[in-house]
Amino acid sequence: MKKVIEKYTHTSLMIRIIIGLVIGTVLGFLLPGGGLLPVFGKLFVGALKSIAPVLVFVLVTSALVQGTTGLDSRFGKVIFLYLLSTFLAGIVAVFAGFLFPLTVKLPGAVKDIAAPSGVREVLQNLLLSMVSNPVEALETGNYISILFWSVLFGVVLRNTAQDSTKKVLLDVSAAVSEIVGWVIQLAPFGVMGLIYETISNSGMAIFIDYGKLLLLLVGTMLAVGLVLNPLLVFLMLRTNPYPLVFRCIKESGFMAFFMRSSAANIPVNMRLCEKLGLDPDIYLVTIPLGATINMDGAAVVITILTLVTAHSTGITVDIPSAIILSFLSTLAACGASGVAGGSLLLVPMACSLYGIPQDVAMAMVGVGYIINVIQDSFETALNSSGDVLFTATAEYNHWKKIGKSLPVFLGGTTKTEI
Repeated sequence: MKKVIEKYTHTSLMIRIIIGLVIGTVLGFLLPGGGLLPVFGKLFVGALKSIAPVLVFVLVTSALVQGTTGLDSRFGKVIFLYLLSTFLAGIVAVFAGFLFPLTVKLPGAVKDIAAPSGVREVLQNLLLSMVSNPVEALETGNYISILFWSVLFGVVLRNTAQDSTKKVLLDVSAAVSEIVGWVIQLAPFGVMGLIYETISNSGMAIFIDYGKLLLLLVGTMLAVGLVLNPLLVFLMLRTNPYPLVFRCIKESGFMAFFMRSSAANIPVNMRLCEKLGLDPDIYLVTIPLGATINMDGAAVVITILTLVTAHSTGITVDIPSAIILSFLSTLAACGASGVAGGSLLLVPMACSLYGIPQDVAMAMVGVGYIINVIQDSFETALNSSGDVLFTATAEYNHWKKIGKSLPVFLGGTTKTEI
């Protein structure tokens, strides 16, 4: 058994995940309907969701307590890139919506869910969540609150804690990181269960019903991920951005696609940042923060579904109001993770910009739920991989300014883990 485990762990994780993906897909078509396979996916995502809040709290607190350098201009650059890319993603979605003005048949409105009434409510909820009970925040995965309290604890303990206390925090941090490593080793089984459940439940029907809308959403998100974001990286680093882009997609976006949870992908992103040689003082804060405010995919979904709703109801949208929609989508997307239902439930708020009735907007939310499996997978992959991409971009931009060479895969001489 020991030899089997060693053979398993020493095989490339990506190869193991691809094998799990193939097995899950085949079984999903041949033997749909249940069994134990979906449980593997639920266990994997559940384990990562459970350990991620503890990981963020412990690592951020420990990093601050150890007397490390703390945040600097790199942090501001990451936040700037998060917000800029989200706004520009909304702009790209506007152009996509005008180039391909789709109309869809709207089903009945989704019942028994409450959409926010405006950006003010979204941002108010976001700010109030910051000061929520820290124990409750750990339980519910409220990362804004977790970051807020972990920074406070870290700053205070940095000046008051004894050396023995700091050592305990360091040991706890190492232990939690080790547990995360164990969970990630089980990713092939988790991916197998997740893809099996998706194929078994949806099959190919999801690509047929509302296929054009799904294609427009996915195509726009691919344009953001493969054109817009690389352009931002190039402007910051002045080097070929695609080695970094593809590495983030391969090691972060790939996992996020199947887990459909930016929160669950936080441990994966932190390990990738470590591989890339990034400063933990920065990525320990920017990665969980990115899971809340770096929402390119959400901005695309909110913008396009709003425009499609307008087209479907005969409302004419002009360019200036569409730009306002992009700005509104940026603000709304930053609060998407704090609203039950994510980006879809922010569509009615954006639709209110054009005077679209609530029941019509909620009908579009119903369409969103029909295609949610694929739409949300691409959305999460774009959002989560962007967290690492922009954190790394700010870090490598700092390297260039201090005269440090970029990593080998970006044309420099600094070695990073492959």
